[in-house]
Amino acid sequence: MTQMMRAARLHAVGEPMVIDEVPRPTASGTDVIVGVKGCGMVPNLANVLANWETWYPHMPLPPRPAIFGLDPVGVVREVGEQVVNVRVGDRVYVNPGRSCGACHECASGVPQQCDYWTLGGYFGYNERSVDMQLRYPYGGFCEYMLAPQTAIVPLPENLEFRQATRMGYLGTAYAAVKKLGPLAGKTIIVNGATGTLGVGVTMLALAMGAARVFAVARGVRLLERLRALAPERIHVFSNVDGGTAAWVRSLTDARGADAMIDTLGAVASLESMRDAMCGVRRGGRIVNIGGTAGELGVDVKWWMDEQMELIGSVWFTSAEAIELSRMIGSGAVDMSVLEPRSWPFEQINDAISGVTSGDGGFTSYVVEIDAESRRS
Repeated sequence: MTQMMRAARLHAVGEPMVIDEVPRPTASGTDVIVGVKGCGMVPNLANVLANWETWYPHMPLPPRPAIFGLDPVGVVREVGEQVVNVRVGDRVYVNPGRSCGACHECASGVPQQCDYWTLGGYFGYNERSVDMQLRYPYGGFCEYMLAPQTAIVPLPENLEFRQATRMGYLGTAYAAVKKLGPLAGKTIIVNGATGTLGVGVTMLALAMGAARVFAVARGVRLLERLRALAPERIHVFSNVDGGTAAWVRSLTDARGADAMIDTLGAVASLESMRDAMCGVRRGGRIVNIGGTAGELGVDVKWWMDEQMELIGSVWFTSAEAIELSRMIGSGAVDMSVLEPRSWPFEQINDAISGVTSGDGGFTSYVVEIDAESRRS
């Protein structure tokens, strides 16, 4: 007899999600089944569901009816016969990054450069992503999900499930900070510092040795809350009051910061990013992980003469997620500064529309899902 489970599915763009009874997946080969305890609610999901196919038609959403959900956490309930080093009962985060696993890029540890790269439960990056979406059609908004063993990230005991749903944003931040190179004694601009990505970048830059963080955003209240994490190392600035570049240079003897990470969201002005870039010193490194779109006018002679490095960074590898998990387990990253706000599975549509009511990047949004407790 086929076992069933609940899954929140989008049947058509513009419609609310519906909780349906669907067949529960089973594991074979190198795949595993995770009993989902919770899944992060991406603040941008409402935009993706309503506008993505118009904004970015070359980046496909999963075929409908689709199970979304980007940051699932839970307990391994079943493993395929070829699975190694993942056991039933393990507490895990499921990295939604999917790739072919067989190309040179995947074998080299950079699956984001694979032609099939896809964020399961969210969207793909080209027409080949549909193959991955069909192979792994389960995002995190369901009771049991199928995932490859390469996506499984063990969670430390000191990280509870609701906090662990923030791993996607923290992993994205961690991968970006790593791209800056060794940070000991260095200074870094974080543009959009009070947002969901920006708070994580700030926390991780401090944990990885940055001497000073120049945190830039609009709202003073959240900037002051961010500064309180490390008052001697975090300097804050509201770009409503003036230019970022001039402010940073005033604190660095006109030299500029060693590096910058831009974390601004989809509707942010590119002028803020351009201004912050001018606050980076000669030979500096700039990484973009935000969702801002559009053409950024960059003087290519400045780029050459100043020996600037401009880097795009998307998501993270499972190896980086494991490194991050270990940092959290050691206490190097203090997750207590992040406050989860959760909804029960039955209120998933309320969760989609409710993510604007938190405290900037200090709030994590979670849909709680637990088939075992429901059926016990």
